[in-house]
Amino acid sequence: MTLLIEASHLSRYYGKHCAVNDVSFSLNNGEVLGFLGVNGAGKTTTMQMLSGNLAASAGSIRINGFDLQSQAKQAKQQLGYLPDVPPLYRELTVLEYLRYCAQLHGLAKHAATAAITYAQARCGLTPVSKRLIANLSKGYQQRIGIAQAILHNPKVIILDEPTVGLDPLQIREIRALIRELGQDHGVILSTHILTEVAETCSHVQIIHQGQLLLSDSIAGLQQRMGSRILQITTRFPVETAVLMAIPGVIAIETLNNQQLKIQHSNDHNPSQQITETIIAAGWELQELTPMPTSIEDIFIQLTEGHPA
Repeated sequence: MTLLIEASHLSRYYGKHCAVNDVSFSLNNGEVLGFLGVNGAGKTTTMQMLSGNLAASAGSIRINGFDLQSQAKQAKQQLGYLPDVPPLYRELTVLEYLRYCAQLHGLAKHAATAAITYAQARCGLTPVSKRLIANLSKGYQQRIGIAQAILHNPKVIILDEPTVGLDPLQIREIRALIRELGQDHGVILSTHILTEVAETCSHVQIIHQGQLLLSDSIAGLQQRMGSRILQITTRFPVETAVLMAIPGVIAIETLNNQQLKIQHSNDHNPSQQITETIIAAGWELQELTPMPTSIEDIFIQLTEGHPA
C-alpha cells in the first residue's frame, strides 16, 4: 500500500484565531478518506493547505513523497483538486474547458486528447461535451469539476463538499463516481453530511473547532457503532443509583418513571446484571432492548465535549 499523503502537525492561524490546530493524518492509495465536520470546523482550510492554495502556519505536508513546501511543483503534480466552488468557465463548452485544463497541466496534444476522452467517459460527460457549461445542471457542473481534477491522472484527488446543492439522484451518481475513483487513487472527501461518509468512504476523520477528534476506518467505526445503549422499561420506578453502580454502566437517561436509556462501555455489556438487579428489587422488567449507535450519535458524543 503506497503512502500518498503525510500531513504532520498542521496548524493555521487567521490573526489570533486558530482555524486548524495540530492536525496529523495520512492517506494511502485505494483509500477514500471522509473529512467530516460541521460548517466552520476547519475542513476547507485543511483542504486548501493540502492543495497548496493556503500556507500552513506550522507543520508539514508530503504528497507521494514530495514536500509541498520545498518541492511544490512536483507535489502539486500529484494532486487533483475540486474546491467547494468548481473553478469553471461557464462561457466555454465542456470540451473547450477540459482542453484548456489539459494545457494548464502541460499535457501534450496527443496525451491531452486521450486524457479528455477518458475523463469525460469516467464522469459521464461524453453526451454533453459540446454544450455550454452555463446551460448544464449543477450535477453536470460538479462532474466537470471532478473531470478537471482527474484529467492529468493524479495520485491524490481532493474533493471539497462535492455534493452540496445537488438533488438526491445527482448525489447518488456523484457518490458512486467517488467510490470508483477510490479504487485507483487516494481520495479525500470533505463533507458535513454524515451519511455521505458512511456510504462513500473507507476511512473517516472528524474535525471540530480545528482539532481532529477521531480517525478510524469505516470498519472500525462500525465496530464502535455496535449497540452500547439499552432501553429499559419496568412496571415500577427504579432507583437509578442502584443501576449506576453496576460495572460497565456509563450513564442513565430517565425518559419517565418506568423508562430508561442506559449507556454502557464497549468492552462490558451489563445486560444480564441489570436484568437480575431489576428482578431482585421487584421493579418488574418489561423490556430490555439494545439500541444501535449511529454515526450521528458518535459525532454528537465527540463534539459535545468540545463546545463552540
